[in-house]
Amino acid sequence: MKIVMAIIKPFKLDEVRDALTSIGVYGMTVTEVKGYGRQKGHTEIYRGTEYAVSFLPKVKVEIAVPSSQVEKVIETISGAAKTGQIGDGKIFVVGIDQAVRIRTGETDNAAL
Repeated sequence: MKIVMAIIKPFKLDEVRDALTSIGVYGMTVTEVKGYGRQKGHTEIYRGTEYAVSFLPKVKVEIAVPSSQVEKVIETISGAAKTGQIGDGKIFVVGIDQAVRIRTGETDNAAL
């Protein structure tokens, strides 16, 4: 079992969700986050004053999947989230030692 964690642009969230649903992945956790990478923020003008925005708004999507689905999930997220511009995001994969569905007590792959 793995957690696929993707940091993407906020306006791509619906496309990513729809693409994941189309391959049979239904559960995900979404968090609004801020950060920067090579994009390094930008400057904006507000009421005539220019100021720097160091941390850009992003969305973190976390999906727990069986190990056999990891590559398909990565391909799906990459395809749906890609704009071709700097700041499209990153995908990380982290192992899961154990999973338990609280309601039924199911464990591991059955709990996903």
